[in-house]
Amino acid sequence: MRSSLVALAKARSIRPPPPALLTAIPLYRKILRAHRRLPVEQRLLGDSYVKQEFRLHKDVDNPAYVIGFLSSWQAYCQDIEGDRWLTTKIDQHKVAKLSNEQYGQLYELMKATMGQEDGSLEDIGAEEIDIKKN
Repeated sequence: MRSSLVALAKARSIRPPPPALLTAIPLYRKILRAHRRLPVEQRLLGDSYVKQEFRLHKDVDNPAYVIGFLSSWQAYCQDIEGDRWLTTKIDQHKVAKLSNEQYGQLYELMKATMGQEDGSLEDIGAEEIDIKKN
């Protein structure tokens, strides 16, 4: 009886290990390959955004920041590959931690994805905009 309980406990505690964190260049390439599955407009926007972000962060020396950056982009890549990007919303806890510059970037990204280049967002309800305007 005891051996069966131990075996049951071991079977329940076995979880697949988390995916290993990819280094910058393989992750960058994997994201660009994942973007091939997107519609053309979204692919162009996503490719340019990814290229810009990786260029901006290529000289960062803080290991904790690099790990956070890579793990966030790896989670994004997994969302794109698994089609979770269609239903995923931004976590409000993450939004609350954004800097003013990041709010601005998120706002510009939102305008670009909605085709609102001119800055007018009349057709978007206020409840859909979760960005603080400072």
